[in-house]
Amino acid sequence: MAKRKIVQIDEEKCTGCGLCIPNCAEGALQIIDGKAKLVSDKFCDGLGACLGHCPEDAITVIEREADEFDEKAAEAFLHQRKETSPQPEPTFTGCPSSRSMHFKIPESQSGNEVTGSSVSMLSHWPVQLKLVPINAPYFQEADLLITADCVPFAYPDFHRDFLKGKAVVVGCPKLDDIQLYKEKLTEIFKTNSIKSITVPYMEVPCCSGLVKATEDAITESGKNIPLKKVKIGIRGDIKPEEESRAFDHPRTFAHPH
Repeated sequence: MAKRKIVQIDEEKCTGCGLCIPNCAEGALQIIDGKAKLVSDKFCDGLGACLGHCPEDAITVIEREADEFDEKAAEAFLHQRKETSPQPEPTFTGCPSSRSMHFKIPESQSGNEVTGSSVSMLSHWPVQLKLVPINAPYFQEADLLITADCVPFAYPDFHRDFLKGKAVVVGCPKLDDIQLYKEKLTEIFKTNSIKSITVPYMEVPCCSGLVKATEDAITESGKNIPLKKVKIGIRGDIKPEEESRAFDHPRTFAHPH
């Protein structure tokens, strides 16, 4: 038995919503007595695909002594469970705020002109960075908007100028765990084909933490993703825009062509 990465569940935080279950391809997790539990160490590959689906942040990846991951045993276990259980795969039973949804923007809003009532440019749900699944389909080939949560209140044309045509995640670098943000963004960048990133952030000093977390996550992901940063004033004006960059690995910067 050697030390390796493996998931750990905080049962005090776990609500038993079941969101993590269908996202564990190896079948290592089950709801037992109202809590998510690791069925067997040898069924867990330690990659943490289930992390981003837990709305309570009850799942983490740690290093401890554990049996080596056994892919064949996991496949056999999954096959046996399908053969013997009449129950369908778990469906969403958690809080509606974390249920993943993808929307279609009305075609009438595809142009730049806006007539009549405004139409939301939001194309998916959830949007909170802590709640979005790491491998959500709307991240594939996406132009990603990573926005500080005060920006839509300060900037009046947020939907038209920033959100339109983009996948979005929202967070507050002052009140939330910025290290968690960096780690989750890193996994999102690693897992998906992100075409570009735009970060609108407020001019107040603490808000630049969101930019730093994004820069660090791009670097740690090993990807070369163009990054555009837009500083918003507290009265809704756009401050002098910082130069866009593409981040190479490790920590070398080059202008995108």
